[in-house]
Amino acid sequence: MALEVTASALVGRRVLVVEDESLIAMLIEDALADMGCALAGTASKIEEALEKAKSLPFDIAILDVNLGGQPTFPVAEALIARGKPFVFATGYGASGIPSALQAIPIIHKPFDLRDLERVLRAALP
Repeated sequence: MALEVTASALVGRRVLVVEDESLIAMLIEDALADMGCALAGTASKIEEALEKAKSLPFDIAILDVNLGGQPTFPVAEALIARGKPFVFATGYGASGIPSALQAIPIIHKPFDLRDLERVLRAALP
């Protein structure tokens, strides 16, 4: 019951999902739908993520720290430049995140619906 009440702040929010593992992306998409969020778009490669981060209309992004062996910090910088809130998703912990980005909320893989809801709410203004 508590999840339904807290998730209501996320209903209708448009989310950009940047994730290179298709199964994880699908799980995130399902979790977002369960929270009432709308999928604004997905990206699985750095170039695609950069393009969408710079131009797509969305409210918040979930950004995998590593796409195909490449760090997504340029995408994070593009999101910051646009003033778009985002969260990092990682299975490696926060140790590899540059100090300038340490304040960004992190969700640790594997995560559940409550974890995702909590970190998204923390990142939204």
